[in-house]
Amino acid sequence: MMIEKDWLDRPFENFMELADAIGETLECPVTIENANHQLIAYSSHHATTDPVRTATIISRQVPEHVTGALWKSGVLRMLMESDSPVKVKAIADMGLGERTVISIRHHGDVLGYIWVLEEGRPLDAKGTALLVKAAGIAKQLMLQLQMHKHKEDEGRHNFFWQLLTGQGQTDEWIRGKAASLHMQLPERFQIVLFQADTDMALNVIRQMQYLMSAAENTQIVVQVRDGRQFILLVSPSAFSRSDSSGSTLIGYVTRHMLERFGTVLEGAAGLAYDSYTLVAQSYKEAQQLLELKRRFPRELRLVRDYHSLGYYRYLPLIHTQQRSPFETGVIAKLRNYDREHNNCLLDTLKAFLELDSNIKDTADALQIHPNTLNYRLKRISEIGDIDLKNMDHKVTVYLELKLEHL
Repeated sequence: MMIEKDWLDRPFENFMELADAIGETLECPVTIENANHQLIAYSSHHATTDPVRTATIISRQVPEHVTGALWKSGVLRMLMESDSPVKVKAIADMGLGERTVISIRHHGDVLGYIWVLEEGRPLDAKGTALLVKAAGIAKQLMLQLQMHKHKEDEGRHNFFWQLLTGQGQTDEWIRGKAASLHMQLPERFQIVLFQADTDMALNVIRQMQYLMSAAENTQIVVQVRDGRQFILLVSPSAFSRSDSSGSTLIGYVTRHMLERFGTVLEGAAGLAYDSYTLVAQSYKEAQQLLELKRRFPRELRLVRDYHSLGYYRYLPLIHTQQRSPFETGVIAKLRNYDREHNNCLLDTLKAFLELDSNIKDTADALQIHPNTLNYRLKRISEIGDIDLKNMDHKVTVYLELKLEHL
């Protein structure tokens, strides 16, 4: 590849100028992206391209199926760990031509990427060296962009905390404040929480932001980190009244964080509301869901949103109404009998109620004969003074058993 002039030997005011200069120097189409693979700039003087580059320019985002393939091939992981350019082989059925890519880094953190579509002209040593030089120039532009964004985000974070703590008095005041911060509030929203076992590291936040930037039908309005939690105000592009969008986002992020980065996260979403005076309420619901999932890990392992909690949402309300520790006569009698006779009638009753009073399923779960189960149920009715054919009796005892976990 002939490089007669170094177009990079001058100052640059913006990314578009830089992308064009890289393209002129290397005689190849160039795109510059941020760390979330959102398009920042692209060279404009090249007639030839490939379908992936075209799709990226049109949508301003690298298609999710492409980033997924690059993760599986190990390319993106290499870029996150290396300062050097990485060669990317063509994937014909995806419309991805051969490329060389370099990460834009600062103190080990990835700020973005420069992609060079080689079009059958692989970069030589001089071209590779110039790409490294271009990454250094791009770093300075990225830092300037981040500095401006940091000042803007600080005001938004403070405003978000006001909403989370219930300090937004009226919708009119809230929308006025949002407008002053150049925030466009959607008509409907909900709070989504992600929680880690330890304080959220910055690299984990960036990985999550990267994944969420590719999530379809979901808009992240504002976000903030708080110790082990990452809190988001979310609105999908087409909100369903079932409040399922937050659950979908949680499933997508938690699954890919585990598969791609080996990071285990728990997620929870509050209800969706129209009034921004209820941001604190949605936040409280998401927090309550996380706490209930901690206390009932088996029963609630698949629940991601407050809407799907069912009767579990009422347990804290019942629990707070109890002025002193309470135990029904049924539970007390069975627990005392089991203690005195080294028996397991209370555990049998729990299994029977949890399995919808199904004799076969309960016997299978306890690994006993159905006749043995029927005998135990008869003894439970006699000792506990409970009618196991009476729904009111069963529901009362079932709820009391659940309340013991709070």
